[in-house]
Amino acid sequence: MNVPAEILADGPVIPVVVAEHVSDAVAIARALVAGGVRVIELTLRTERALDAIRAITEQVEDVTVGAGTITRPAEVELCMRAGAKFGVSPGLTPALADAATFNGLPLLPGVMTPSEVMLARDAGYQRLKFFPAHLAGGPSMLTALSGPFPDMTFCPTGGVTISNAGEYLALANVACVGGSWLVPREAIANRDWPQITRLASESRALARKWQAAGPSP
Repeated sequence: MNVPAEILADGPVIPVVVAEHVSDAVAIARALVAGGVRVIELTLRTERALDAIRAITEQVEDVTVGAGTITRPAEVELCMRAGAKFGVSPGLTPALADAATFNGLPLLPGVMTPSEVMLARDAGYQRLKFFPAHLAGGPSMLTALSGPFPDMTFCPTGGVTISNAGEYLALANVACVGGSWLVPREAIANRDWPQITRLASESRALARKWQAAGPSP
């Protein structure tokens, strides 16, 4: 099941959040919403990640939480129980695709090569994570992929920053970008939530500029 297009478009900059503490995750989500960012990806890279997803879902209004770094089929059901509205994976296996379909979790699977795009398309996916975007060729690679795969859209993540996000968002086959620059580790460590709100506001300004210009072919 594809992640709904409106979720990706509502980004179109989706922060990739890594939170060690549940209270921090809730504060981060509130700071992002205050800055106009309502879709976040909270990764499963910490022990309390599922608790954090659950807490954000229960305590923060006007936010759509996705579970990131899903790599095992068993994680799909756990993420849904925690309240995740979609999942993000760095790759795709048949077992993971089956688990997402069985549980009804919209999934944004990761790809890097044309063959991986074809496998994901065969599994029924039209919206994909392009990862790691910078190392995989960046905007030039996505432009190349648009030729043989005009029906596919991407969310590049990995090496995307506020300085190069516009290059990705200007492409017709890019629906959104994912980035950790909205939630820097230093800001989290210092509990500097206003900084995160400011960065979120800057990302929204970038999005408005891109939307006004319209995508390039």
